[in-house]
Amino acid sequence: MDIWIRGGTVVTCDDDERVLEGDVLVGDGRILAVGSAERVAAARQGRGPCRILEAAGCAVLPGFVQAHVHLCQVLLRGMADDLPLLEWLKQRIWPLEAAHDEASLRASADLGLLEMMRAGTTTLLDMGTVHHHDVVFEACDAAGVRAFTGKTMMDDGVGVPAGLRETTAASLAESDALAKRWHGRNDRLKYAFAPRFILSCSEELVRGAVALAQAHGAHLHSHASEHPDEVQAVVAALGAPDVEVLRRWGFSGPRALLAHGVQLTPEQARDVAAEGTRIVHCPSANLKLGSGIAPIAALDAAGVRLALGADGAPCNNNLDPWTEMRHAALLAKVKSGTTSLPARRVLRLATRDGAEALGLGEELGSIEAGKKADIVVARINGAHAEPGGDVVSRLVYACQARDVAHVLVGGRLVVKDGEHQLLDDEEVRRRARLESRELSRRAGLA
Repeated sequence: MDIWIRGGTVVTCDDDERVLEGDVLVGDGRILAVGSAERVAAARQGRGPCRILEAAGCAVLPGFVQAHVHLCQVLLRGMADDLPLLEWLKQRIWPLEAAHDEASLRASADLGLLEMMRAGTTTLLDMGTVHHHDVVFEACDAAGVRAFTGKTMMDDGVGVPAGLRETTAASLAESDALAKRWHGRNDRLKYAFAPRFILSCSEELVRGAVALAQAHGAHLHSHASEHPDEVQAVVAALGAPDVEVLRRWGFSGPRALLAHGVQLTPEQARDVAAEGTRIVHCPSANLKLGSGIAPIAALDAAGVRLALGADGAPCNNNLDPWTEMRHAALLAKVKSGTTSLPARRVLRLATRDGAEALGLGEELGSIEAGKKADIVVARINGAHAEPGGDVVSRLVYACQARDVAHVLVGGRLVVKDGEHQLLDDEEVRRRARLESRELSRRAGLA
């Protein structure tokens, strides 16, 4: 049935950045009308039953797009703290990922989806581990999220455990098979080819992933320019920084998304902007791993196409889009001055720019008639957000995940009154605790 979101403050994130007091009508998976009650009532003429969602004291805004997450790592939360990036990977993350079986990976994905969707995430770009990736797709399908996801690809590198190291041919073949099974299976699920990062991938693997992505019309997803030690290791091994080598190997352009970009130089930023490669800012993870503060205001000014993501639970430790917005805004002010990256710009990064980075800008990312109904209704009347002021500033600087009341994906009410309608909260957390213990035991870290 139709859903009438009534009496809220609508933060459209449209071209004119309109904010209006009014209503939103949703039907057939799309936004049918935005504006006054009279306008919505007129759009309702001749339609069937309608569910009312009262939004008084709430903002109505586009669903959040998290353009870099690791659902496979959610069970690893709290298991890999206080280590620099390369040690973090070799000592903890890779051994734990290698120990995943289907049950633990499904428990990890379910827990991450429960957390993210209850916080207002409606679309995500996810990088899996090497094996069992069908269960991640199954989890995303069951949870009702809009997901671009793919198994990670690893055929090279120092310290890669046997459970993650693949042959080049096997990695490409499995990725191709997954894409054939899942890419575009329904409106919400897409494949993304994901060579992990340049220190764990051969040139043949990256070029093969690029060719497969082109053949399937899919996206590419990797990490680059994250940590100073990583950059130095890449230059020592390959004679040039990772973004330059990746470009040489064909990994660039509008369908390529690179997480982090902390260490990009101005010259590299100009090249990235010119080729249309997307950079996904993960401010909390960059802080925790000591990677630095990404020059986001400078990248934005250079024309680099940007998005936001929480990264993984072992390096964050939350998958919370509200925290990422706040950190992105505050860190930009430390890096580039207090006027850089204002609240409206940050909200756009988390919504419309994320949708555009995934090729969905015409369909998602703003509250406009005709677009798909990926919508968040968030309370702005809590003690921590009152008494007033600019509503966008309140959303970016004051509101939190606990303020999310309702979430719609494609017009489907997936979160109602803060509770996920398709996932059993208690059961998800119970399985996560059980599988986390078993995972640690298999990895030899219990």
